[in-house]
Amino acid sequence: MIASLKIIFTVLLIRMIYVVICTSLESNLFTEWDFLGSIPWMRATLWDFYTNALIIYLWIFYKESSIFLKILWLLLMFFLGSIASCVYILIELFRLKPGEGLTDLFVKKHA
Repeated sequence: MIASLKIIFTVLLIRMIYVVICTSLESNLFTEWDFLGSIPWMRATLWDFYTNALIIYLWIFYKESSIFLKILWLLLMFFLGSIASCVYILIELFRLKPGEGLTDLFVKKHA
């Protein structure tokens, strides 16, 4: 199961990086912002995204003991979104020791 999750999150990470790079080369978010902000579904999508980012961040906040890492991951989550989520989960998956499973992934705190 853990090996499958590593593959899935690696594929998701590569895909998100690809999508962000391709989209950035095609369109500048900062010049398009006024137009995008006027679309109701874009606003709903942003609220949805940041709500999910906050939920994932609360899990990170629980797991991390260092205030520096808590702040760093907050910034990464809200500026990089799914890329940061995939990176964090991959780090957590690779930190697992042999024999540890999903319970350890979700519940085990860092010293």
